[in-house]
Amino acid sequence: MSLKFTITAADGRARLGELATPHGTVETPAFMPVGTAGTVKALGPDDLEATGSRMILANTYHLMLRPGHELIRRFGGLHRFMVWPRPILTDSGGFQVFSLAKLRRISEEGVTFRSHLDGELIHLDPQKAVEVQESLGSDIMMSFDECPPYGAAEAEVAQAVERTSRWAEKSLEARRTGAALFGIVQGGVYPELRERSAAEITSLPFEGFALGGLSVGEPKEELHRTMGSALPLLPADKPRYLMGVGAPEDLVEGVCLGADLFDCVMPTRNARNGQALTRFGSLSIKNAVHAEETGPIDPECDCLTCRSFSRAYLRHLYLARELLVFRLLTIHNLTYYQELMSGLRQAVVSGTLEEFRAEFHRERAGSGLNSESGGCKAASQGGF
Repeated sequence: MSLKFTITAADGRARLGELATPHGTVETPAFMPVGTAGTVKALGPDDLEATGSRMILANTYHLMLRPGHELIRRFGGLHRFMVWPRPILTDSGGFQVFSLAKLRRISEEGVTFRSHLDGELIHLDPQKAVEVQESLGSDIMMSFDECPPYGAAEAEVAQAVERTSRWAEKSLEARRTGAALFGIVQGGVYPELRERSAAEITSLPFEGFALGGLSVGEPKEELHRTMGSALPLLPADKPRYLMGVGAPEDLVEGVCLGADLFDCVMPTRNARNGQALTRFGSLSIKNAVHAEETGPIDPECDCLTCRSFSRAYLRHLYLARELLVFRLLTIHNLTYYQELMSGLRQAVVSGTLEEFRAEFHRERAGSGLNSESGGCKAASQGGF
């Protein structure tokens, strides 16, 4: 297969690795910005490169609807279509089973949706999800799964675990190219169901494994408990992907617990809401306190935004709804995320991860800023 994962260092349960793909090698643990519709909102490829981002996520469901996976295939795949030369991971569309609950019907054969664009009836199943992802030409594809909502009864979650396992086998059978395919472990916040799902999914010949069904509304303590108990159930010699989990404190905990890949809409979505994410917490650029502030968001940040623009100017742009502010805040937020990941990787190499973690929490606790850490999958209609 076209994926090679090598662990190069460790500190406790945390690992430093290299994920080699057809479009380049990514150092792990790594954060993937979300580019649902074939673009990370407000940024071009050069902007993404400058933030330190080396791998992005795109979404099967949304690209299948618009502009259509066959059109993207005719353009030579998503890399050429969006002019992004580095690795791309594609979600299978299974998350829309959760997020579009009012527009879909689940059966053993798959999921039938009413398109959120025009109401057209659409069917997505394991075979179709793999076909679409192969048309997109992604480096890593995800198997089709069912993501139950937080608060679902244990029996409902058990049914989703069973269906996810059957769909995982069908996803593998549907593969026609050498692209890597990851299996997804479900089970909600029920430890026995997580163990059952992990045993079934990891018995299959996937190139990597993911924990799904997290950051969907569960309390933070439930999230971290489930991460801590479920990550060790995934094979140590293959990449571990924590799907949709990516508030800064969750990245730190996830790395400490042994996760290798993360994605989250938080840095991009919060930028569009006027939130600058920093090592001290979340700063709202629209607040009047910044009206005459000549300094940058963070004087120690080396991103384009902090090198060049004052908080006063950013506030002006945001209040005037000028499009430039979305680009500048997104550049800053993604740079902060990538610098955080770089710091975590360096701490693993030097064996100082616990000290890094303690300093991370000290800075945030002592800043007086709010640490905004809402669920990464809270956006309606998949509107990333």
